[in-house]
This record gives sequence, C-alpha cells and structure tokens, in this order.
Amino acid sequence: MFGQPAGYAGTPVCQACHPDISAGFFRNAHFKSQSDAKLKFEQKGCESCHGPGKAHAEARGDKAKIVAFSTLAPKAVLDQCLSCHAQQLGRANLRRSSHTTADIVCNRCHSIHKAATPKLLLAKPQTELCYSCHSNVRAQFSMPVKHRLNEGFMQCSDCHNPHGADTPTWKMAARPRMVAQGLQNEEPCLKCHTDKRGPFVFEHAVLRVDGCSSCHLPHGSMNARLLKRPQVFPMCLECHNGAGSFGRQADGIQLTPATHSLTDPKYQNCTACHTRIHGSNSNPSFLR
Repeated sequence: MFGQPAGYAGTPVCQACHPDISAGFFRNAHFKSQSDAKLKFEQKGCESCHGPGKAHAEARGDKAKIVAFSTLAPKAVLDQCLSCHAQQLGRANLRRSSHTTADIVCNRCHSIHKAATPKLLLAKPQTELCYSCHSNVRAQFSMPVKHRLNEGFMQCSDCHNPHGADTPTWKMAARPRMVAQGLQNEEPCLKCHTDKRGPFVFEHAVLRVDGCSSCHLPHGSMNARLLKRPQVFPMCLECHNGAGSFGRQADGIQLTPATHSLTDPKYQNCTACHTRIHGSNSNPSFLR
C-alpha cells in the first residue's frame, strides 16, 4: 500500500483475524484516526496503539511480536497511551497521581475494545468501577444522609479527577487525593452549592482556609447536612473554645460568650441565630 511503512500490515489485516473486535470498532472514539488525513499511516487504526503488526500476523498471532497491553508493565501501558493523550490529560498530573503511583493505569479502568459505557470507554459504569477498589466509599454512600451518587444524580468524576488534580488552594494543600477544582481554584463543592461561594464581606475563616470538609463528610454521614457531629454546638466548639490563643479576638476566632450557657437548649443550636454560617455580607457574627 502506498505510504505504508515497513513492518506495518494495515487495519484490514487485523480485522481478518479479530472480527469480534473490528465489528464494533466504528463506535470507538479511536476509529476517527482511520479517516484523518493529517495522520501518518502508523498513527491510524490498530497499529497506532499496538505497533507494527506484520510480524505478528505472519507468526499467526504471536503476542511477543506486537504491543500486547495484557503483557505490558504499568509504566509501559502509561507511556503508550500518553504518546497520544499527553496534552489532553496533562502528563505531569497523571504521572504523579495516586492512581499511577499505585500502578493503576489506563487499561485498569478503560476498555478500548469492549467498553461498557458509550462515553470515556470505561470498563464498567463509572460508579461500579470506582467501587471495585474503593469499597469503604461504597459504605459511606449507603448512610442515611448522603450525596445521591447511587441514584445517578451525580458521579464520582463530578468531584474527583481520576487522572490527577492540580495543587489545591485550601487546607494548606493537604486534601483528599484527586479532588478536582471548580473554576480552577475552588473546591468542587461550590460547583453545585453556589450560594456558599461568596465572596462575602465577612468570611468564615474555616471555610476559606480548611474548606468544607472541616465540618462536613462529603460522601455520607449519620448526621443531618452531612455534618461530622450529631449536634451543631460541639462542631462549633472545636474552634470556638478558647484553647491556646484561639479565644483572642485578634486571632479572628471568637470565644463563645459567657451568656451562652450550653446547658440551656436554646444555645445548643448555634445556627438558629448564626444562620449565615458560610459567610455574611451584613454581620461579622453571621447573624440573620
């Protein structure tokens, strides 16, 4: 064939031996390489991933004579995929991600030939795929108060970037791994909870410094509003307790007033009065 480099067999030869794969390949996102006139012969079809296939075909399917992903080491799989997807995925983030350092690479989550989803070529539906490793998270989404992941309202990648996330701007860069950013520098929570975004005239410092997870459990909780504690006032007292230098007004964390006796039930629900707890434009104490 004109323009065919030595050692390459061409996609039709591959199809002759692998009809089960080629039958559905036209639905694969990689199929567009077949008709892209800008690509070289070796960048099209099966051999763009599996390398020159002539020797493999002549040896009647010897895996040693082709790039067989089932036999490749994780780093080799990653290198092969990044030869095309480096710019799209961000080479630096992917190589330093917690998935990659645990040898969880592309073909552990994606199935190029027999994808279970029409989008992203995932080996399983996304929720089931993530649960297959993160079984502890599955249990959290079964708690009474939870984000509606199992109901299909959202999916893991709405908050997480499985290919590696950028350095965060909250919690002193110490955050759960692979948490994506909203609008380049915000927590992903604010993509949905836009009323909490601000900016506010009077900021609640914990929200800006430590982030939402300082008070809330993001996946699921036994407590209302995904709170870490069953009652509001123990949550507030974790900071507003006067310990160390926290009680000083100069440090920006106010001590709970002496008039607020926590033995009195009316003072045991702080947000009954401090309704604008995420930030206020009118009152520094976040009163209504």
